[in-house]
Amino acid sequence: MQKSATDRSSTGFVAIHPLDPEDAAITAAFRAMVSSAKGARQGIEARGQFDAFMESVLPRDDVTFEADTLGGVPGLWVHPADWRSGEAIVHLHGGWFNFGSAKAYRHLVGHIAARAGARAFIPDYRLAPEHPFPAATDDVLACYRGLAQRGVRRIAITGDSAGGNLALVLASRLTGEAASVNATLAGVAVLSPVTDLTLSGATYETRAEADPLFTRPQVAELVHSYLGGADARHPLASPLHGRHSGMPSTRIHVGDDEVLLDDSLRYVERAVTAGVDARADVWMGMPHGFPGSIGRLKAAAQALDAIGAFLADRLKAHASP
Repeated sequence: MQKSATDRSSTGFVAIHPLDPEDAAITAAFRAMVSSAKGARQGIEARGQFDAFMESVLPRDDVTFEADTLGGVPGLWVHPADWRSGEAIVHLHGGWFNFGSAKAYRHLVGHIAARAGARAFIPDYRLAPEHPFPAATDDVLACYRGLAQRGVRRIAITGDSAGGNLALVLASRLTGEAASVNATLAGVAVLSPVTDLTLSGATYETRAEADPLFTRPQVAELVHSYLGGADARHPLASPLHGRHSGMPSTRIHVGDDEVLLDDSLRYVERAVTAGVDARADVWMGMPHGFPGSIGRLKAAAQALDAIGAFLADRLKAHASP
């Protein structure tokens, strides 16, 4: 029998955040709104709809955006009011490897960048099914290397959902070849990462009813679109099955009402066992993608505040004296 989030919280690497009553009412309304679409199979024709949804994240008025290309990968810079030239964040967007874009994610990343006091680059990595695994993993590595070649010496990696997968894979890859990149990987902070493409997490069943968005058959189709014929246990596909030792400080925020909950808990458990400074923050009653509801959900602001503080601390810790 697999351990629950409550069981793991006693070990010290899981923090559980109670559900605020006002947030409970908002998430209940959200569930009612999306219930008819739960588990819907969607192809690439849904990309525009997905991007429009992410574009609806509350924008900040103190960040600016700039198109650029790093390591041959196009994307978008997010500049907060104050940032330092030697530091940067690379944010890898979500969308189950099939959807999403830098432009659509700019408002969410604006909240992270402003809180961290660091500029962030969102690469438009190649999407499946046109570009299956390992195209996305190669793109994000090229982007990181391109950033280091620009003279940025302290880099943090963030990501959400599929982007959380790519962030953890990238961090593990960099840990294994640190000498080849002239930059310090300061830390990793991810939201609801997809860490196990074998889809073996217990919460695909125990949270099947609670999750308002996803079902295992729906997710399996999207993952197959990404993997093609590749092995789901390949360490560049599933960070749960990859290298953990030597990883930088890692923070994961995830909702308790997600089929992906176990992807976060098992990853952190293995990382801690390997000696990594890792922690999972579990937000009770929260669905997948809840930080995007900044301005509506208290939990969204609290999670983003925690991520911003963590990133600022990690980037500062690696600053030159």
